Amino acid sequence: MTDIERFEVPRRIAATPAAVFAVLRDPAGHVAIDSSGMLQSAEGAPVSAVGDSFVVHMDREALNDRPIGRYDVTVTITQFTQDAHLEWTVTGEGFPPIGHRYGYLLAPADGGTLVTSYYDWSDVRASWRERGVFPVIPEAALRATLGILARTVERPTAV
Repeated sequence: MTDIERFEVPRRIAATPAAVFAVLRDPAGHVAIDSSGMLQSAEGAPVSAVGDSFVVHMDREALNDRPIGRYDVTVTITQFTQDAHLEWTVTGEGFPPIGHRYGYLLAPADGGTLVTSYYDWSDVRASWRERGVFPVIPEAALRATLGILARTVERPTAV
């Protein structure tokens, strides 16, 4: 494990905070913008409050780092401020809450929204920290996901 325990990647996106947040709160939006290739599909309604959750069907072979294969995770919202902040943690069969969180901060900016994607594993429990698996995804994956998010929300709508 590295000495760093949190990645933060900002990007200005030419869309309103509401348009960006609409993608981020939707389980299908998470799948659509994922750059890792691990998120295969999702089940559940768009989230609207802390404690809301949805299921994501995963495939770890996309990272080719651990022989986990296909599995499901439950995404549970830990921070929710409409059009400004969305944070979640994941749990699944065989692993209770581990202590890592993912999230997005949104702030109005000239011509759009400053979106900061973060991945924080500073609160990972000692038993998981000892396994040396964190960070699960590299900082570059956050940057790439922001690129896909930009492409998704900046796309002009058909008339």
